[in-house]
Amino acid sequence: QFQLVESGGGLVQPGGSLRLSCEASGFTLDYYAIGWFRQAPGKEREGFLSISSTDGTTYYADSVKGRFTISRDNNANMVYLQMNSLKPEDTAVYSCAADRRLPLLLSGRPTFWGRGTQVTVSS
Repeated sequence: QFQLVESGGGLVQPGGSLRLSCEASGFTLDYYAIGWFRQAPGKEREGFLSISSTDGTTYYADSVKGRFTISRDNNANMVYLQMNSLKPEDTAVYSCAADRRLPLLLSGRPTFWGRGTQVTVSS
């Protein structure tokens, strides 16, 4: 069974950091582009960060550029999201997603989705 499971969410103060993990099971991430998406209450889901399967090219939304970093460990079948300088507006449910086809990922239509982990930025 193909599955993505996120972990590492929680409550953090403004300016703080969190590291989210995304673990794949049932398939190998080596050949998949991976993306991170988030959805805040009352807002549309936002795809803000992706990494290709081929050369590791990354794609950042302006809202997270300079603060968030995506990385992958294919040996461990894991993808990570390092979030620094967190702001209250970063509060959302964060989900990872995967697809062999990068364009589908970048357009918000990947094949595989995790269920998400809650990130709350508040003092």
